[in-house]
Amino acid sequence: MAAPTLQQPSFLLANLKADTTTKPLLHRCQDLVKIIDDYPAKELHAIFPWLVETVFGSLDGIIAGWNLRLLHSRSHEYNIVLEFLKPSGPMMKLVYKLQAEEYKYEIPVNYLPGPVKACIQEGVLPDCPLFHNKLQFPLSGVLTLNLALNPFEFFMFNFAYCLITPKSYPQGQQGSSTDSAYFVLVDTYLKYFLPSEGSVPPSPFSDSRGSVTAPSPRSSSVSFAGYGVHSPSLLKHHIFHQPSVNADPAAQEIWRSETLLQMFVEIWLHHYSLEMYQKLQSPQVKLALLQYRLSMSSMPCQPYASPGSGTRHTYQEPFSPTEEHVLVVRLLVKHLHAFSNSLKPEQLSSSPSAHSHTHTSPLEEFKRVVVQRFVQQKLYLFLQNCFGHWPLDASFRAVLETWLSYIQPWRYTGEKTNPQQDQNRTVPDKWELFVQENLLMYTKLFQVFLNRAVRTDLVNVKNALMVFRVAKVFAQPNLAEMIQKGEQLFLEPEHVLHHRQPRGYLTPSQGGSYVSSKQRVVTDMVFRVKSHVYALEGQDCQYKQMFGTELRGAVMKLIQIIAQARQTAKRISDHSSMATGNNSFMSWFGMGSSDLNNTFNGAEAEESGECLKKTHEFLDRALENLCQIFKLNQGQLNQLISNLGSSQDDGNCKQLPDCIQGENGLILTDLGRKQIISGLRRFDIRYQGDPELQPIRSYENALLVRLLYRISSLLNDRFGGHMNALCSRPDFLGRLGRHYLADPDSTTQLKQSPLSRRTLERNRQPRLSLRPLASYRTILLLLIFYVLGAVLSFGPVSSTLLILGGGFLLGLVMTLFGDKLKKH
Repeated sequence: MAAPTLQQPSFLLANLKADTTTKPLLHRCQDLVKIIDDYPAKELHAIFPWLVETVFGSLDGIIAGWNLRLLHSRSHEYNIVLEFLKPSGPMMKLVYKLQAEEYKYEIPVNYLPGPVKACIQEGVLPDCPLFHNKLQFPLSGVLTLNLALNPFEFFMFNFAYCLITPKSYPQGQQGSSTDSAYFVLVDTYLKYFLPSEGSVPPSPFSDSRGSVTAPSPRSSSVSFAGYGVHSPSLLKHHIFHQPSVNADPAAQEIWRSETLLQMFVEIWLHHYSLEMYQKLQSPQVKLALLQYRLSMSSMPCQPYASPGSGTRHTYQEPFSPTEEHVLVVRLLVKHLHAFSNSLKPEQLSSSPSAHSHTHTSPLEEFKRVVVQRFVQQKLYLFLQNCFGHWPLDASFRAVLETWLSYIQPWRYTGEKTNPQQDQNRTVPDKWELFVQENLLMYTKLFQVFLNRAVRTDLVNVKNALMVFRVAKVFAQPNLAEMIQKGEQLFLEPEHVLHHRQPRGYLTPSQGGSYVSSKQRVVTDMVFRVKSHVYALEGQDCQYKQMFGTELRGAVMKLIQIIAQARQTAKRISDHSSMATGNNSFMSWFGMGSSDLNNTFNGAEAEESGECLKKTHEFLDRALENLCQIFKLNQGQLNQLISNLGSSQDDGNCKQLPDCIQGENGLILTDLGRKQIISGLRRFDIRYQGDPELQPIRSYENALLVRLLYRISSLLNDRFGGHMNALCSRPDFLGRLGRHYLADPDSTTQLKQSPLSRRTLERNRQPRLSLRPLASYRTILLLLIFYVLGAVLSFGPVSSTLLILGGGFLLGLVMTLFGDKLKKH
């Protein structure tokens, strides 16, 4: 079919840019679909970078694009965007159309993750093969390097980078929802390019060789071993000697899957501290860097590099992942587990040596190694920094669940289980290998979590839930034994490995028969665990056992804090129940309590009675699970809790946190802060400002409160001197004046919280308060008195005089006998 009259690329791009401001999104997408179908790749090549930037936004965050992270299902544009960007949609059709022609698009190296950028600027290839053979060297030097990516890589890079691009959201909008268009697209791409069932659908376009060009195909000898911490090669390749790898036809099947995963991992999980990056620099990398610098001295034209600059000195990257970022990473982890667990049982059980001689599809091979070799190291560093830098609040739940999802791959096997049975299901023995190869994910991160837990307010129900979740996961039957066995393997003496042959030479046919089968298995397991720990923590790491004496002491400390939080939660819950019981139907009129402070204590929703009951339940179950994990003696635990309870009687519970007296009042010490965080002590929070300025209560009339405040303020300003003189008199009139004019609690004010002396003195000044007249209780009582006076034939004036006289007589009685009544 003849194509319509085509515009020049420059006019086509100009028209599309003009349409962005005049046409709605639906019409623009319809126009793009026609253009993608009708125009040849040569014309589409010119508009592709602009279109990608229009959809995902610019890499510097200035252009917002379609705001995929803020687009939710309730928006009318939501379905339009998903239809346009789905894996089989028009946008991906454009990608494949350009991919068949082998076009390249440049990305500045400055937008790469910090570690990758630092490696490239040092002249050393980064670990990830995704960036190999793609560097473009401009005349201006190394610092202005670009990466030449093919259309699929360029599209996925911008899509992944969209998540971490800093953007300013409108007021009140956050991009952390799991129903946003971006989150749904990530899930869709993962299911399409990393399918648990079947294979990746082929591309609709082909090049002259019959398949879409793979950007950096792997040779059959390299396979997946060249990626990540399991690489057998000692040295990184120099960027000025980038090898050309011959295409492997079998690898063409999954190059898109591999590219997508590498993009996601490199962009999302490469955000950790400088200290962590320095730890990653293995001796092999340092040797490669030294060889590079030596070779540079003999090169006629050297790329620019500042004197003394180095990888570990030039890399400075802030650590600031958002909650949305972590939720997307968790989605990736869960899908990769499901993808890996969909490996056929016969492929899973086959040994590596047998596997190398049998025909296995690239996708099945990919499933076998995807978690360990593509994700493990970077996810470990990512989580470790999240644990160390995340605020001590409930938003940490996203990080916690990401961690718990990774260390429980058996939850994503596709088997449907009863939730009740799933709680007590024993971890199958087949996962022992996974636990050993991820030992630090269990032990080191558990220790870091303990350090967070002891500094967290466990009275808060959300924090208590997180402690319970971790304890529940590690208390799964058989899991603690697997971790303990992995630690024993790591602590095996080094002489066990002295006579160990490479795993490829341990078969009897290749001279390995002198070692028994059992010894070979144990040696291989020891090597596997040690290589895992040393790869992530370095050869000089000081490993702390999860079931050792030191960590056991930390667990006992956490148990003490849990017990303290339980007592605090119970005390607050009992106090709330008593307050609720004292309030009846008449409390609407203010008759439940005369103390205004009881109705305004600053309690949050998390401290409500129902939440405190849940807190107590979570902490109780967390204690049970911790005892089960570490096999703690129940008698000793009960003794510890009872001793803690006996040392904290009701008098101690009401003590203030540790403070020192400062110039302007009490100042918290470090011990006092720790007491508040752990829930051991807290201030009795009361309103200590001007009583006239307290928030209007539900049992007060707002109009009367404001009106009476103005009247009393005028009287206090005008007659304040006379009131002060009257209350200063030592005789009976002075006592009577203090009863009516002074704050009754001013002479018995307790140090319940740090308070400025100036503020305290100001609140103790004699004053007239008419606010009690605005209470519905007072209004109701006055109405009853007036009705009673009318029944007894008293007029309004007579009733008013009687009420004032009765109030004056009550004041006289209280002034004369008040001290005696207080003593009794």
